[in-house]
Amino acid sequence: AIAWILLTGEVTAENFIEGLIIGYLILWISKSALGGTEYFKKIPKAIGFFFYFIKELILANIKVAFDIITPKDYMKPGIVAVPLDAKTDMEITLLANLITLTPGTLSLDVSKDKKVLYIHTLYLDDTEKFRAEIKNGMEKRLLEVMR
Repeated sequence: AIAWILLTGEVTAENFIEGLIIGYLILWISKSALGGTEYFKKIPKAIGFFFYFIKELILANIKVAFDIITPKDYMKPGIVAVPLDAKTDMEITLLANLITLTPGTLSLDVSKDKKVLYIHTLYLDDTEKFRAEIKNGMEKRLLEVMR
C-alpha cells in the first residue's frame, strides 16, 4: 500500500486502500511462487481486531459518559493482576497501551518477570470476569495478529 502511494504520488485514504487491495491481489496470485505466507491470514485478523477495538472503545466511552451524567455513582474501582500470554516487549507494550486507551481502564505495571500485567479499572464487579475479558478478548485477538 505504501509502495502504491509512492508510485501514484497521492497520499489519501482511498489511495492507501487501493494499494492494499492491489498488493493483496498480487501476493495472492503469486503465492504459489513465493511459498506459503501468513499475510493472507493476518490481514483479515488485523481488520477484525481493528473493529473489535473500535467496538470496545465506543462501549467503554458510553459506560463512562453514562456514569458521569447520572447522579448515581456506578464506579467500583479496583486493581486486577492479569497473567500474560504475551511474551515479547512489543506484544506487552501494545496490549498495555490498548488497555490504557480504553476509557475506564489503565495499565499500571508489568511484573519483573513479564508474566503479569496490573490493570486499574473503574468498574470491577467480578475479578475473574474482568480477567477473562482481557485474556479472551483484547490479548487473544492482539496475539493472533502479532504472531
